[in-house]
Amino acid sequence: MKKFFFYIHSTAGLISGLFILLMSLSGAALVYQDQMDPARHSFFDPGPYRLTVDSAYRVIQKAYPHAQVSSYDIRKNGVSSFFIYDSSYKKGEKAMEVFVHNNTAHIVGKRGGSDHFVSWLSKFHNSFHLGKTGEWLLGFFALVFLLSIITGFILFRKKIAAVLLFRRSAYKKNNLHQIIGVWALVFNLMIAVTGFWMQRYVFKKEFYASYNYTPVLKASPPLSFKFDSAYAVIKRQYPDFTAAVIYFAQSNSGKTAVYGSRASNAYIHSKKFADVIMLDSAGGIAKTRFINEISADDRYDIINSQLHMGKYGGWGIKIIYFVFGLTGALLSITGFLLWWRRRQFKR
Repeated sequence: MKKFFFYIHSTAGLISGLFILLMSLSGAALVYQDQMDPARHSFFDPGPYRLTVDSAYRVIQKAYPHAQVSSYDIRKNGVSSFFIYDSSYKKGEKAMEVFVHNNTAHIVGKRGGSDHFVSWLSKFHNSFHLGKTGEWLLGFFALVFLLSIITGFILFRKKIAAVLLFRRSAYKKNNLHQIIGVWALVFNLMIAVTGFWMQRYVFKKEFYASYNYTPVLKASPPLSFKFDSAYAVIKRQYPDFTAAVIYFAQSNSGKTAVYGSRASNAYIHSKKFADVIMLDSAGGIAKTRFINEISADDRYDIINSQLHMGKYGGWGIKIIYFVFGLTGALLSITGFLLWWRRRQFKR
């Protein structure tokens, strides 16, 4: 039986080795994606004045009168970040990010919404830049990775205590793979399970359905209400709610979605997308979708995503995720070296 589990463990490791290496390195780097994005720091200019959302929106519409203004990312580093679709960039088929300075009301920069390293790395981590094929591969390899972790635990479970207790017998040069596997067991098991859960949709028949959707570029209308006044009402009714992203209505009768989080939410919930407040065309609160109002399944999806990406804590959590995130790459390398040595020994 031990030989069987060893064969499964070795085969699963070899099959998913390159995947684990690439996902481990890219995932560890993405823990610091906010810090790696130069646009989040290069426009900083402290000052008491902050441009209102209404004013920033008008600046965008004046500069891009035919653009579809999708969303506004509320930042604290001196700029407003808008995502728009305009014919001047990729014929309006891709999003463009435009930065408006909060002190001067000038457009201080723009870039493709996905044409920068952090976005490239994120897309690589999510699909290898292979579209649906890449998404399916992620789901498949997440299962293989999970299988390798489970079989590894079965094979080396009796040696876990020796590793954790720093017994000399366990800390030998040839045991590096085993040592790393033990110390990172819980973390990698969590990453594999949450990663698979995020990709489970690729095993459903709906994933393979074909959709012939052609996006239509339509200029966004002026705001039908004063957003800042509406937000003041939100703050009076829900004083612990802080907005993070605004998705603007694309018609005069549509609804504007304000995503954010309340201070009373648990630490494990997203600070950007845990809660949603929908505003009608007059700026009134049409409905809410707070974390405590959604189904248990939807709530778990948010928690699962936060666990996988390590976005529920501060610098301490980021350091833990970065360090342990690299163990997947080390396991891939040390596992391959062990397999290669055994192969050479049999010759």
